[in-house]
Amino acid sequence: MPVAPHRTPSPRPSGVELRRVAANGVDLNVALAGEGPAVLLLHGFPHTWQLWTDVLDGLAGQYRVIAPDLRGTGASTRATGGYDAGTLATDAEALLDALGESSAAVVGIDAGTPPALLLAMRRPDLVRQLVVMESLLGGLPGAEEFLAHGAPWWFGFHAVPGLAENVLTGHEAQYIDWFLSAGSLGEGVDPAVRDAFVRAYTGTEALRCAFSYYRALPTSAEQIQEAAGTGRLTVPTMVIGSHPVGRALEQQLRPLSDHLVGHLIEDCGHIIPLHRPERLLSLLEPFLASTVTTAQPSI
Repeated sequence: MPVAPHRTPSPRPSGVELRRVAANGVDLNVALAGEGPAVLLLHGFPHTWQLWTDVLDGLAGQYRVIAPDLRGTGASTRATGGYDAGTLATDAEALLDALGESSAAVVGIDAGTPPALLLAMRRPDLVRQLVVMESLLGGLPGAEEFLAHGAPWWFGFHAVPGLAENVLTGHEAQYIDWFLSAGSLGEGVDPAVRDAFVRAYTGTEALRCAFSYYRALPTSAEQIQEAAGTGRLTVPTMVIGSHPVGRALEQQLRPLSDHLVGHLIEDCGHIIPLHRPERLLSLLEPFLASTVTTAQPSI
């Protein structure tokens, strides 16, 4: 697998505390760093909190960064169920409460985006700002061009109960490597981070939990549709696209959002925080520091 030699050699930056936090009936493994207003980071597949390795230091200078392993992933509880976006949003809400945070900026990518959105729509008093990246939101209009030839192939493979985990057990490393290579446009990620991801998704039970996110997608889509039909996204929101999602997520959210700005990072793969962390920080830092509450144009 290609390796990017310029990455930090450790998947755990200095100053990061790992803590186990009870939230909504599960124990979440949480990375904590820095002090200040809370910023909650929600990863996707096939990631753990280490997805944020290269941006943690940049944010921790001004914020209390909270980066959990989501339910069923990494060192968090491998729950039987609860992998729909609504339950994951409740996990995030309970986590913030357990840590004593009354507000947070919420950043989600991939599978972390739907719960981040639902949390912001349900609890605009809790979510100070919302940042979402590289995901689609159920059947909301705006992603028709992206989905013109159907969803990515692995969505169907992962969705069949019991299939993917039985096929892939014993071959986890090769499978994770494919996603990391594709998600970095062939450049790969730091070997230590890659190894952390492989360990997190090795074994039939770890894979079952991961694929449960895909099996819950119909329920998540219903939850998102209901939220969109009964309310609006009122918190300041930034949408960041790269390859392959591009502007599709922004197009889905723009009709629903009161205050939205969109960005597209060129020459960047799906796993933005590892592939182009400096560019991501250059967008996150001014947005998180901003108190702008008026609609902003897409750029």
